[in-house]
Amino acid sequence: MRLPSCAYVGLGSNLDDPRAQVTRAIEELDNIALTRLAGASRCYISRPVGPQDQPDFVNAVVALETRLSPLALLDQLQALEQRHRRVRKRHWGPRSLDLDLLLYDNIVMNTPRLTLPHPYMQQRSFVMLPLAELTREVYLPDGRRISSLAAQFSASDLQPLLP
Repeated sequence: MRLPSCAYVGLGSNLDDPRAQVTRAIEELDNIALTRLAGASRCYISRPVGPQDQPDFVNAVVALETRLSPLALLDQLQALEQRHRRVRKRHWGPRSLDLDLLLYDNIVMNTPRLTLPHPYMQQRSFVMLPLAELTREVYLPDGRRISSLAAQFSASDLQPLLP
């Protein structure tokens, strides 16, 4: 059996009680076969990327230890989105649950189904700030440190969701 890998997943929701969607998804990620939840950031409220005619998002990032391959983990993430009734009506539109595989060990991958590291993560405060909560000393495959990349964003870019 393969050794566990470390994967980071971004979560987002702006429909159907977004906070509950994200909270439930974090719990469900811990139930994926051959996968264990290793940590979770706080939840944050962020403005939508793309069309602004939609509600704000609730976002978080989790760390997973997994024995699944990147594509097998992606399959599980997409199945979880479907269980949350994810509908893809328009690009960057509203959604009940969005799960993005951000990092998987130090793997660099570019296939039609999956790009690692996630191609937009460094441009998004709602990814980088929660990710930095979990990974202050983690580096991208190109050698840049997560905490340094997150420092380009202001804490005012996001609103922490109080417990």
